[in-house]
Amino acid sequence: MSTAPHDANTADTSSAPATLWSPSVADQAASRIAHYQQWLEQRHGQRFDDYQALWQWSGDNLDLFWRGIWDYFEVQADGTPEPVLASRAMPGARWFPETRLNYAEHVFRHASSERPALIVRTEGSAVREVPWAELQRLTGAFAATLRAHGVQAGDRVASYLPNQPETVAAFLACASIGAIWSSCAPDMGPSVVFDRLSQIEPKVLLVTDSYRYNGKVHDRRDTVQQLLDRLPSVATVVHVPGPLADEQALGWRNRITWQAATQEDAALRFERLPFDHPLWIVYSSGTTGLPKAMVHGHGGVVLTHLKTLGLQHDLRVGDRMLFLGGTGWIVWNLQIGALLTGATTVLYDGNPAWPDDEALWRFLDEQKITLFGCGAAFLMNCMKRGLRPRDFAAMPALRAINSTGSPLSIDAYHWVYEAVKSDLWLASISGGTDIASGFVACAPTLPVVAGEIQCPELGVAAYAYNEAGQPVQDEVGELVITQPMPSMPLYFWNDANGQRYHESYFDTFPGVWRHGDWIRFTPSGSAVIYGRSDSTINRFGIRMGTAEIYRVVEEMPQVRDSLVVDLEYLGRPSFLPLFVVLQPGEVLDDALKAAIADQIRTKASARHVPNAVYAVDEIPRTLTGKKMEVPVRKLLLGMPVDKVASPDAMVNPQSLDFFVRLAVELNTPA
Repeated sequence: MSTAPHDANTADTSSAPATLWSPSVADQAASRIAHYQQWLEQRHGQRFDDYQALWQWSGDNLDLFWRGIWDYFEVQADGTPEPVLASRAMPGARWFPETRLNYAEHVFRHASSERPALIVRTEGSAVREVPWAELQRLTGAFAATLRAHGVQAGDRVASYLPNQPETVAAFLACASIGAIWSSCAPDMGPSVVFDRLSQIEPKVLLVTDSYRYNGKVHDRRDTVQQLLDRLPSVATVVHVPGPLADEQALGWRNRITWQAATQEDAALRFERLPFDHPLWIVYSSGTTGLPKAMVHGHGGVVLTHLKTLGLQHDLRVGDRMLFLGGTGWIVWNLQIGALLTGATTVLYDGNPAWPDDEALWRFLDEQKITLFGCGAAFLMNCMKRGLRPRDFAAMPALRAINSTGSPLSIDAYHWVYEAVKSDLWLASISGGTDIASGFVACAPTLPVVAGEIQCPELGVAAYAYNEAGQPVQDEVGELVITQPMPSMPLYFWNDANGQRYHESYFDTFPGVWRHGDWIRFTPSGSAVIYGRSDSTINRFGIRMGTAEIYRVVEEMPQVRDSLVVDLEYLGRPSFLPLFVVLQPGEVLDDALKAAIADQIRTKASARHVPNAVYAVDEIPRTLTGKKMEVPVRKLLLGMPVDKVASPDAMVNPQSLDFFVRLAVELNTPA
C-alpha cells in the first residue's frame, strides 16, 4: 500500500482556516435539506441537531435512509420498495430488487410549459431555449427510430457528439427503451475512443462531422471513418450535422441523418425496468490495460442523483444549472440529472474563454444561472489571469458555484469571494465517474471554509483509513467507503468473474471500497483532498490511464519507451511530466517535443498534453518489467529515494538517478 506524500500531513494545518461564508437563517430554512429534515421528523420522528448527526444516522441506517429518499422524492415504480437492500456485500450489493422503474420517466414527469428543459449555448450560434415539448418530441421520435432499427433493451448505443440538445434527446430515448448509453467527447482521439467502444460493441453510433472550439472548426470526418472501420458491431450510424456537414458527401456505412431519425412524431413510451438494469457505461482508466467500462443502473442513478442534486446541492424546481464539461466527463451525466429535480439544464459547448475571458461570466449573468459547476482549474486560471467578474457581471441569480476535478487552492477560494461574488455558496466536491456523484461534497446549511470540502454526502460512509485499515481523524489517509451505495457500479463490462472490479477497489481493504484519494477529515466533519494515491492521471478532472498515453507516444518511430506521472496536488499548480527514451540518433529538440504533444493531443486527449518532456536513458522498471510509476511519482513529490524503491527489486536501479536530481529541482523554491 502506498503512503501519503511527505508534505500532505502538514498541508493547511499550520493555522486556523478562514470561514468565508455562512448561510443565513433564512437561507437554511429555505433549503431542500431543511425541508427533508422536517419531513423526516414528521414522518418518522427523526430529529437531528446538526448535519453531522444526520450524516451519521444515514450511514448507520442505510435501509431507513434510502427508503426515506425513495418516499421523499416520490419515486415512480412498479413493485414494492421492500426490501431496500437485499444484499450488503461489496461488491455485489442488491438494492430494491422487487422494483421496476425508468430514468427517463423521472425526467419527463417535470415537463412544464412554464420553463425550458434546456438552454443551449454553442460557439458561433445564438443562445436558444429548448422547451420541454420539443425535447419530449425529439426523444419520442428517436426512440421510435431506434426500435425500428432493431434496438432493444440491453443493446448499446454510443455517442461521439458535442454537448448539444441532440445528445440529451438521444440519451433519454435510449433510457426510455432500456438501451445502454455510452458517450465519448469529439475532442477524444480515435485510439482513446476505440479502446472504449470496442469493449461494448455498440449497435448504433451517433456521430458528428465537426464541432467548434475556441473559434475554430475541428474536422472529425476521418476520425469517424477510422472508428467505423474498426467497429464492425455498428449497424446504424446517426449523423448529427456539424459545421462541415455540407462540404462533401460522407461515405459512412448505413448512415441516417438526425433530421430523418426524428422526423416522425411518436408517442414517448417508458419501459419500466429492473432497478439494476444498465442505464449507461462510463469509463475510468487504470494505469495499465484498457479503460474500465463501468455499468451504472437506472435505479441507482435516479435515487442517487435525486439525493445528491436535491439535498446536497439544493437544486430546486425552476433553477438553472450549468456544469462545464464535455460529453466524455461524468459531470455531463450529472448535469442531465438536474432534469430529475425540475431544474433547467444549461448546455455550454465550446471554450468558456471564447471570444474573450469574460464570455462565460457574462453568460451566467444574462441567463440567470443559479448553480454553476466547473473544474477547479477553470477558477484558478481565471484568478491567474486577473479576472474580476463582479466588475462586469453582477450575477444576482447565482446562488452557488461547484468546483471539482481536482483540489481547489485556498487562494482560489478567496478569489471567488473577492472577485466573483461575496454572498455565494462555493462548494468544492469530490466523487467520480465510479459512482456518478460525490463521496464528499456540500450541504447548504454548512459554512464554507477555505481549502475544505464541507462534508461527506448523506448515505455515504466515507472515512480516512491508515495503512493498518483503521479509521483516522485529522490525519491524512486513504479515502474509503465502508457501506454500499446505490450508484456504485453494477459491474464492469467484459469482467465476467468481477476480478477487475474487485482489484480496482477492494484489494487493499477486503470488503471496503478504497477510492485512491488522499483525504483528511477534520474534527468538524469537513474534508481536505490531497490528490490521487495511485498513478492514474487526473488531469483537470479528467481521469486517464497512463497506458493510454503510452499507446500513442510509443507508436512514434522516434520513441522507444516512456513514462508519465501526474504531480497534481493541493496548493500547487498541476504539473504533468513525460519522460521518453529515444531511439539511437534521435534528439529531443523543440520539433520533436511539439510532435509528441501533437500526437497526444490528436490521438489521445488535448487535456493530457504534458507540461514538460524529458529525455532519459532508461525508464525505471521492476524485476518483472513493470514501469515504476508510483515510485517515480513519490520521488518527484519529495520522498527520499530509499523510501521509494529497493534497488534489489529493480532491473535498472541506476535509472533513478535522473529522477532524484529532478526531484531536487522541482522541490526547490524558485
